[in-house]
Parts: sequence; structure tokens; C-alpha cells
Amino acid sequence: MNLHEYQGKSILKNYNVHIQEGFVAETPDQAVMIARQLKSKFNSEFYVIKAQIHAGGRGKGGGVKLAKSIDEVGNIADNILGMQLVTHQTGPKGKEVHKVLVAQDVYYPGDYETEEYYISLLLDRDSGRHVLMYSPEGGMDIEVVARETPHLIYREYIDPGMGLQTYQMRRIAFNLGLTGEAFKDMLRFLKGLYDSFIYSDAQLLEINPVLKTSDNKILAVDCKFSIDDSALFRHKDIMAMRDITEEDPTEVEAGEHNLNFVKLDGNVGCMVNGAGLAMATMDLIKLSGGSPANFLDVGGTASAETVEAGFRIILKDPNVKAILINIFGGIVRCDRVANGVVEACKSFGSLPVPVIVRLQGTNAEEAKTIIDNSGLEVFSAISFEDAAIRIKEVIS
Repeated sequence: MNLHEYQGKSILKNYNVHIQEGFVAETPDQAVMIARQLKSKFNSEFYVIKAQIHAGGRGKGGGVKLAKSIDEVGNIADNILGMQLVTHQTGPKGKEVHKVLVAQDVYYPGDYETEEYYISLLLDRDSGRHVLMYSPEGGMDIEVVARETPHLIYREYIDPGMGLQTYQMRRIAFNLGLTGEAFKDMLRFLKGLYDSFIYSDAQLLEINPVLKTSDNKILAVDCKFSIDDSALFRHKDIMAMRDITEEDPTEVEAGEHNLNFVKLDGNVGCMVNGAGLAMATMDLIKLSGGSPANFLDVGGTASAETVEAGFRIILKDPNVKAILINIFGGIVRCDRVANGVVEACKSFGSLPVPVIVRLQGTNAEEAKTIIDNSGLEVFSAISFEDAAIRIKEVIS
């Protein structure tokens, strides 16, 4: 689950990480009110208005602006709220902005002693360790740094059983060129960063930029948090931060039916039980000349209700030209699945696309008979090869 910048910063703050202070607004009037609070509390003269969407590159897309007065805050917030923000991570359609973060300006006017760094934490699956990636060249163009000057991207591998050690934090601060109070503050910053990453069960924590101010304070100016969905059951406070307006509506609906669904851009919808079988089915579709329109795992106990929900979700995609159902009847009998498929199909009246059903396992032959005698435009298959032939026939 992804978090907005303001949500991620609230987690960091709980672990004593210094952040660029600010509050979220949903209307221009709220943005102006927040600016007045920032002026009163932090003596801010300038204010940063940031679009809150689950994507990077907001600044280049026009979603981050500097207001030089409180009057400007309302106008800028009005322009950003409701805009369709397009960045390199949103795709051409972009994302509609529903909230903005109004934050204090931590870049003091005429100050040339500030420096920006890049820091991120994630799991390195090859080594089975956490890796802290960092660079002295932070800012909007970190991708360019990684591509053109990869020697400026450092990595510190962390044993999960030991955690981030003091000598590692000192090495990071040294490689960033820090000394004195800034060096000490970076050690405090890194400890809080790692603690927040571990205790929130994050998959990714990215701060770009990390700012060293002219008075040697280390601040998180931005924040990108991605939380492991499987761990959300023990983080009800983080789960409450979920913003479904930022998620694909079909994936949200699938989650409501306990279906594992990922939308793709192909023309053959697939419904499978088991992730491994789903991957093999997607390969089959590709080898047959089609392209998978989704990943959909209905789980080990497929029922008429889950099959029907899966059908409805798949058919919301106008690009789908056929549906392949590939179920292995280990825990559940194939004839029961077949009856569920027939009931689900009948609930639609007439199916807008051909449906191929491959059922293998317990009572597979009985299941094929049920499908063949259903009177529906549903084609049964016994083997992978049969299913491949059927797919090729219906999409050609």
C-alpha cells in the first residue's frame, strides 16, 4: 500500500526524524488557513504547495509550486487542486489531484549553503538483506545521476537481524561529505529512518531530497512510503491511511471479494486458482498469440460467488476479447467449480465474449460434461494444449 507524502512524513515524525513541516488541504481556503498557521508557528515567508498523488515527478509535471505570499497560496492551491497531473510515473492519463500539502519553505532566501542528498531503504532479495541506497546528488534528477554517474550511488547492506549499525551510519555521513553538527544530525536522521522503515513493515522508503540546511540540520523534504500489504493487519493506524481514490477501481473491487487481481493491458482475461498456475496461464495466452488482460487468482476454494465476481471485474475491461478459466481441482472438486461457472455465466444472460474453461483434478471428466451440456457459449478444455488451441481460435 502506497502512502501520500504527508502520511509518510507523519510516520517519520513519530520516530524523531526531522521533516519539512506542513499540513494537508482539500480546498484553497484550507490552504490559506494552513499558510497562516505556518507563518505564526515557524515564521514562514514562502510556502511550498505540493500535489498529493501516488507518483513521483510531481515537480516536473507542475504539481509543486512556491508561493511567495499567503495570497499566492490560495491561487496556486486552486490551480493544482482538481488538475490532472501527468508525470513519468502516472502514464499519459495522469492522476486527479484531490489534496495538496502546504509546507514551510526550508530553503532560506539567498542561502547557498544548503545541500540535497538522496536516501532510500528497500529489501535486496538477492542478498536477503536490507539495502540503504544514497547519493550526494539528490533532487529531481536522481534517475539521471544513476544513469550517467553511477559511481555517485552508494549502497550499504544491512543484516536484518543486526539492524543498521553505528559504523555504517558514520560511513554514510562521511561519504555524503558531512562534518560537525550536520554529521551528528545525519546519524540521528538515519537511525529514525531505519526504525520507521522496520517497524512500519515498509517495502520501500525513499527520501528525495534529504536537505542539509545552512544551520546544519538534516530534514526530510519529501517522502515516499510503500507498505507491505501482508503486514497491514498489525498496523491498523497505517491501514486507516489508505486512499482508494489513488488505486485502480477494479483492483479495489477485487479486494472486496478477496480476489488477487492486477490489471494488465492485453486482450484475454484469465481466472485461475494459485499464483504459479496463473503465471503459467499467462505464458500460455502469450504463446497462443494473445496477451493477458489481467492476473486474477480466485484462491483454492473457488465458488459460484467468487467466479461471478471475477467475471464482472474482467468484463469491465473493454479490451477483453475472450476469457480463459484455468482451475486445478485439488482442494475443491472440479464438478463443483463447473457448476459455479455455469451459474455465474447464466447470471449474465448472454456473455459478450467467448469463455474457455479448463478444469483439471478431482472429477475433471464430470466437470467437462457439465460445461458441454450447459447450453452456454462456454468451451471446455482438458489439457493446456487444448486451451491454447481454443484461445487461438476465438481471438483470431
